Amino acid sequence: MAKIGPVPEHLHTVTPRLIVGNGADAIKFYVAAFEAQEIGERVIGPHGEVIHAEVSIGDSVVMITEDVDVAETPAGSTTSRGDSVTAIMATYWGNVDEVWDRAVTAGAEIIFPLADHFYGERGGRLRDPFGQQWMLSQRISTSKGSG
Repeated sequence: MAKIGPVPEHLHTVTPRLIVGNGADAIKFYVAAFEAQEIGERVIGPHGEVIHAEVSIGDSVVMITEDVDVAETPAGSTTSRGDSVTAIMATYWGNVDEVWDRAVTAGAEIIFPLADHFYGERGGRLRDPFGQQWMLSQRISTSKGSG
């Protein structure tokens, strides 16, 4: 069995995930404005919302998630939530549990607990003391979900 690296090959340790009001329109804008290329498949939620999409801009990847007005999703665009959080920093680690424990000890607030997910990653989300959100993840298999 091949060893699975903690970070997907096309990403870096820190990859921005933008929360937007309309995922499809945002992707169209990034393509027009920055010559972005959509990579991979979109993960669409039960209401047709973009749960996950990726665009490459130059040599970087930006993840896109659509703002959804449901209690289980405390992230939102500044348009809908009226706060200053406009991105979640998506990070990948070789030992996500160790980094998670360090971040919580340092004062991060748990938004979504660290857990294994159906799409092949172990991860969770934290808010740092300055209001920024951080998704800490580690790949644990090559499985991919399909929304």
